[in-house]
Amino acid sequence: MITVFGSINLDLVVAVPRLPTAGETVSGRDHQTFSGGKGANQALAARRAGAEVRMVGAVGRDSFADPALENLRAAGVDLSGVRALEGSTGLALIGIDRQGENQIIVASGTNARVEAGWLDGVLGAGETLVMQGEVPYGELSGAAERARRAEASVFWNPAPVPAGDIAACLEASATLVVNESEAAVIAVGLGIAAADPEAFAERLAGAGRAVVVTLGAGGVLARSGNARYRFAAPKIEAVDTTGAGDAFCGALAAALDRKVPFERALKEGVAAGALACTVTGAQSSAPRKEDIDRFADRVV
Repeated sequence: MITVFGSINLDLVVAVPRLPTAGETVSGRDHQTFSGGKGANQALAARRAGAEVRMVGAVGRDSFADPALENLRAAGVDLSGVRALEGSTGLALIGIDRQGENQIIVASGTNARVEAGWLDGVLGAGETLVMQGEVPYGELSGAAERARRAEASVFWNPAPVPAGDIAACLEASATLVVNESEAAVIAVGLGIAAADPEAFAERLAGAGRAVVVTLGAGGVLARSGNARYRFAAPKIEAVDTTGAGDAFCGALAAALDRKVPFERALKEGVAAGALACTVTGAQSSAPRKEDIDRFADRVV
């Protein structure tokens, strides 16, 4: 069982010929609305990858709440841990260029008011707690401590990287997933001289902790104990990269939760991330388990 403790947003997406620079306006023909938020994205991705998933988070009492939860509800994610608070549902404003690259501005809304205490009595031994970085760090560290007490495994994707000392969540994480930029930020914060992804993974991986660094089109590298892994990204025609990282995390977490060997779990994550780039939308792009399984066989 996977419990996702994280953000829930509604995404407003505009396709543009190129991403704007500071102070510049770039026009797109139309806009689309998608359910989003890194927490919700990873919850849906894990569910589509075959896991039983519950979501713990918050939405506002506004017109954005229902569409933000629509995909999770339809997929059968347990929403009993989602609370409706006074205020606004989180909102993301996303521009996507012709190469599928994006720029994102997020209004946190009720995501800034989630509480680790909502996890009390929720987590069980052998289960997985999945977290990101779009809710307050103090609540993330509290959630990680509750997972430790419940003997649940912590899967942390610190995106974005919280400000300040993040040692508590790093130490609690059984699986840490970052991209190259996040790895560099964490390395600086920890005083690690070498921000090279290989060196970063080697430095932070330890007994009981795997470290994964996603490299975009360059694939993924990872360290688990003394074992090293490196897989290339499958060749695809990218349409929208918005949900790729979340699809990777959801599929990887789902595979690890069902005790798949780490190497195979990584391949399933890579496959899911690549497939997500071929469809527009952070949640609509999350692939199904049968497609992940088939594509993972091609990851080398």
